[in-house]
Amino acid sequence: MSKIKRAISVDEIEKMKFIELQLSPFFGKLLGFPERSGVWIIWGESFNGKTAFSLQLAKELTGSGKVFYNSLEEGARKSLQTAVIKNNMKEVARKFIIGNREPIPDLKVRLRKRKSPDIIFIDSIQYSGMTKKEYQSLKEEFPNKLFIFISHADGKNPKGALADFVKYDADVKIRVEGYKAMCLSRLGGDKEPYIIWAEGAAQYDFNLKQ
Repeated sequence: MSKIKRAISVDEIEKMKFIELQLSPFFGKLLGFPERSGVWIIWGESFNGKTAFSLQLAKELTGSGKVFYNSLEEGARKSLQTAVIKNNMKEVARKFIIGNREPIPDLKVRLRKRKSPDIIFIDSIQYSGMTKKEYQSLKEEFPNKLFIFISHADGKNPKGALADFVKYDADVKIRVEGYKAMCLSRLGGDKEPYIIWAEGAAQYDFNLKQ
């Protein structure tokens, strides 16, 4: 019979200390005051700014730790190279590294090492090959890491059973549409969208009105 974990008192949970992300006012307004652990999800249709936003967010999060961007879907291809150059990721090269289609078992080996990344982007959840059980295992083995899953969309929602499961489990949920990012967080944040690319957002809004 497994041993039951000791319950936590109100006094104990009130005294707990968490590592909070160090965010600029711009991102703080969008995200609130999240801790540097747990699960987030970003989803949206193709050609709406999802990759650009993810890289802009990754760049911001290098202020809080080492970021690993696991490009399972694109890999080290020209499209990713273009996005990396456009978002000037070279500015944070010391704290930002890219996984070239690194399988989840290999990622787990990486994360078990000393001085491993603190924040992990998985792009995309559809290409991860994970089951719900494997997702839960990843999250439970590395409770002090922040996992940010990027997902395709089916209308206004993430696409597929696993992505939908992660959405309901995530602390921060970000939907990207028309070069804008809309955030729903358990930890505060503003309902005003984050503009990923002003010209693209303006053109998208113009097209909607036609």
